[in-house]
Amino acid sequence: MQSKRIWIIALAIIVSILIVIVVTYALTPQNTDPAYLAALEFVEAVRQQDDPTAFALLSDDLQTYVRDNCPDGSVSACINAYTPPEWGKMLSAVFRRAAPDGPNFDVDIIATYAEDKGFSGVCIYQRMEQDAAGEWKVYAWAGYVSCGDGASRNMAHNLDAPNRVP
Repeated sequence: MQSKRIWIIALAIIVSILIVIVVTYALTPQNTDPAYLAALEFVEAVRQQDDPTAFALLSDDLQTYVRDNCPDGSVSACINAYTPPEWGKMLSAVFRRAAPDGPNFDVDIIATYAEDKGFSGVCIYQRMEQDAAGEWKVYAWAGYVSCGDGASRNMAHNLDAPNRVP
């Protein structure tokens, strides 16, 4: 009888753990979603100054913007100009959250810089949409400002968000 009770308790614990895992998985946005991955890939390409990769992840309109408005048509030069030199280089970027907007996503990313902008981070916004070929592309960006700056709030809907393109 004692052995049966131990097995029932062990089974109940295992089932409880599995339920917690499944619920957590279902309720937590995954940074493995293709839209989120494309957003992170773009920021990482900019961090590494890999313009061909970053440029390919832009919508046609943003590619035109970069060609017309960024030094030497370089997306990384354009974006790197937003941050003060005293912040140093971007060390990393992580997915923060995403809000669906129909089939599209408004993605927030937090970056950490080498100097002065570590713990509080640097907030980045990207509008991610699928193009005609079904590829996730950056249709707008904003931010690259300290997350402590009030202007970093609600960048998806704030047309005056810092560094907003377009």
